[in-house]
Amino acid sequence: MREEERAYAWAEALCRYAGADEAFFQDFWGRLKADEEIYEEFVYYLEHQDFLCKVKIEGYGLVDLMVFQIDHFRAVMDQDVADMRLNKDKMLLMAFNSLLRMRKDPEPFVRAMQGQTGTDRQ
Repeated sequence: MREEERAYAWAEALCRYAGADEAFFQDFWGRLKADEEIYEEFVYYLEHQDFLCKVKIEGYGLVDLMVFQIDHFRAVMDQDVADMRLNKDKMLLMAFNSLLRMRKDPEPFVRAMQGQTGTDRQ
């Protein structure tokens, strides 16, 4: 199977495991394929189950987003992450999705990551 076919199948599976619908998958795949560097990160993770950490946007990368999103995205970015702690596929998918969104508009992500301390837990 070619790299792109494998990446497509894996993206589709991640979306399915994360509970995302077909519309989300198609949108995600289109944005992923349009960004060569983030696509490279995605394929690297697929092949190595590790992070390439090559893409940095305003100094932040995929791992930074993964760490941050667990405690903060629900409040900060209006994303439901209640099940993300138990669903590692969703955590990974949302980190890639956030990196793609951050590429287009980094300011809200940078502001959130710099302004949140994680001390507001209930």
